[in-house]
This record gives sequence, structure tokens and C-alpha cells, in this order.
Amino acid sequence: MRFFKRSLIVAILFLASFAQASEAERPTYKLNLENDFPVTLAAGGMFGIGMFPYSRMDSPDNPKDKGDLLPWDKPLAGRYSENADKASDIGSIFAVAPLVVGGIAWHDGSSSGKEFGTFTLMFFQAIGIGNGINLAMRSLEIWPRPYMYAEDGAGREKAEKANAEAYGSFFSGHATAAFTVATFTDQWFRTAYPNSPYKGIMRASAYSLATLESVLRIAAGKHYITDVVVGALVGTGVSIGILEMHRDRNENFSVWAGPGVAGITLRI
Repeated sequence: MRFFKRSLIVAILFLASFAQASEAERPTYKLNLENDFPVTLAAGGMFGIGMFPYSRMDSPDNPKDKGDLLPWDKPLAGRYSENADKASDIGSIFAVAPLVVGGIAWHDGSSSGKEFGTFTLMFFQAIGIGNGINLAMRSLEIWPRPYMYAEDGAGREKAEKANAEAYGSFFSGHATAAFTVATFTDQWFRTAYPNSPYKGIMRASAYSLATLESVLRIAAGKHYITDVVVGALVGTGVSIGILEMHRDRNENFSVWAGPGVAGITLRI
């Protein structure tokens, strides 16, 4: 448990260090039918494509041996905590956080209905693409969930009742969704309230909750460190990519960066 506490503290301190970053001006985002129609179809398609093999997963005849796990993941094999598992599921209620922020901003006049619609579509595009990638990867059954290696106790009981999806631990869908939510909550707030003194607090809170959700998935024995790190990178990267694709700029060339991801945008 000390490992998880230390990991959470380090993550929070890191997030607090970049939480002070601020926008020079109010960013604006625009929808474009020519781009958004295929992107939205692609998001739905990727989710469907990922769900198809995921829903047809079979228990492998020869599951991955514990000794074949990555070195930093091996100590987690056999772990299971029902309390942490339930706590991580409760954390799913924060999935609506971006919509709540946008709804409040629209209600108090800090944002418009058009902006609410733009952010909502971008959010669901990111969710569809991120989850599609996640489901497709999990269906490959790269390695089982940690509790599948439990030899006794509640973990063993959980493993005996598990279905085929338990053999696809890589990578964490909860972490992917949590960091997608965190990225959109942060950016939606910064867009609606560009001069707010609470931007840093909102960013630190959003990413800290996403980190907590990821740590709980590890503590629960549902995922390894690698699973949640990759999930966090995919969720954040896809979200920033969607946001940058819709961002309205005057410049033709720009370099952008976010937590764990960076890129170049070129407008022609």
C-alpha cells in the first residue's frame, strides 16, 4: 500500500507543478462538417470495431505465465481488493464532469449553447476513439488481470468466476476514460473561464482524480502499472488531438504540448 500512496503523492505534486500554466487568450473551437462527419463516423466505427472482437473473446488454452509479465508488473500478480474495486467503479460518476462544467458555464452566460454543442461532440469523439482502441487491444488477450494469478482468498474466488474478458488486462479502459474526462474538464473550464483564478486548481483536481482512479484499478487487482500508464497516455493523447483539430487559430503553424504528449499542427 505504501507504493500506491507514494505514487499518488508524486503524481499530485507533478500535476500541481504544471497546473499553473495558463492560456494567453480565450481559446475557441469550431466544428466543420467536412471534417467532423468522417471523424464522428470514425469514432463510432472504431468503437464498434473494438467491441466486436471484445464481445467474442474466449478463454485462452495457455494463459500468459506469471514469469512472462513485465518486471515492474510482476509484483502485482495475484493482487485483489474488493473495496478498491468498488471504489474505482464509484469513480465512474465523474464521467459527466465535462458536461457539468459546460452546462454551468452556459447557464451563467460564460459560454454559449453553440460552444456547449461543440465541446460535447468533441468529447464523445474522443470517448469513441479512445474506447475503440482500448477494446481492440484488450481483445488481443496480451496478459490476464492481476487477480487471475491469485492462489487463494477472494482473489481466487473472483478468478474462478471470471469470464474471458479477464484475460485482456492491457490496457486500462478506466484510465483511458478517466484521463479523457480530465482533459476535457480542464480545457472546457479554461475556455469558459479564461481569467478564472481557479484554473490551476481545476486542472490539478481533474488530473488528480484521474490518477486516483488509475491507482485504485491497480490496488483492486484489475490492472498493472503498464495498463494504467498506457491508458492515461491514450486518453490524454486522443483528447488533445481532438481538441487541437478543432481549435480555431490564425497561425498556420504551431507547436502544442500537454501532460505526456506533444505535437505539431499545420494548417493549409
